[in-house]
Amino acid sequence: MKTIFLYHQQQLFEPAFPEMVLALGYFDGVHLGHQSVIETAKQTAAEKGTAVGVMTFHPHPKTVLSSKFSEETMRYITPSSRKEELMYGLGVDYLFVVHFDKAFAALEPQQFIDDYVIRFRAVHVVAGFDFSYGRLGKGTMETMPFHARQSFSQTTISQVAAPDGEKISSTLIRNYISNGDLFQVRGLLGRPYDLDGVVVTGEQRGRTIGFPTANVSVRDPYLLPATGVYAVRMLVDNQWKDGVCNIGYKPTFHDEQEGPPQIEVHVLDFEGDLYEKEVRVQFLKKIRGEKKFNSADELVIQIKADKEKAEKILSVKNSV
Repeated sequence: MKTIFLYHQQQLFEPAFPEMVLALGYFDGVHLGHQSVIETAKQTAAEKGTAVGVMTFHPHPKTVLSSKFSEETMRYITPSSRKEELMYGLGVDYLFVVHFDKAFAALEPQQFIDDYVIRFRAVHVVAGFDFSYGRLGKGTMETMPFHARQSFSQTTISQVAAPDGEKISSTLIRNYISNGDLFQVRGLLGRPYDLDGVVVTGEQRGRTIGFPTANVSVRDPYLLPATGVYAVRMLVDNQWKDGVCNIGYKPTFHDEQEGPPQIEVHVLDFEGDLYEKEVRVQFLKKIRGEKKFNSADELVIQIKADKEKAEKILSVKNSV
């Protein structure tokens, strides 16, 4: 897969790409609905004998279009590097990442189609039913045939629903992550929710009470699950290890909540040095919320119970 970063005000070159079927969308999470769009693009490309491309945008349009959001505070289900990795895994030939800024947001729908679809030799476009483009989102899948100038055909993907009938969306998944319902998230993503980071030196209090933890510093602006304790797996040195993870502020030892919550993973049945290791933490199920204990001894009793629950969750066939 080739990844190409596009900046509207620098689009002076004439791109040399093969004909392609182009999937359009923001794709935060690359959830089952997004996967339906991309798989349809792949199938259509195979039928037409063309390459398959995906066009996405960064940063999130809300950081440009809404005063309530900013690039500094925006958090993602799949930050750019993780999204790119997932697209590679889906078998995409070209990933176009368009820089979303005010100049790009001001494009009229026709100009977007001319400059970013027709110009890139798209012979067919695939997008979800709610995809919009151009200034104020005035371009829709209904207006696309007009703007296509007979240069390409299109497929509109209908709503993909969760088992309860609710539309699978990044917003729904964000709500589940923020509430700590990672079991539900897995069903909508088609995989467990995960985040990447590096193990850094923490307070090292865990080892003093018999439960050493890896303090994980996330390297990208991930949306963190709700504070609490989770059954997890952690990928380190290309090996998956079972663990129990605490996300929070350690209220037993700290009275105030300062900065983002800390992510600490106690790896089950493991001895060794994890400092400075690149890791991926995969969240499977929430065990409990964060709680302040009266003493370190009470905390140790609870951690033992958490560990037993995590082991049971992780031991269930097909749970990971």
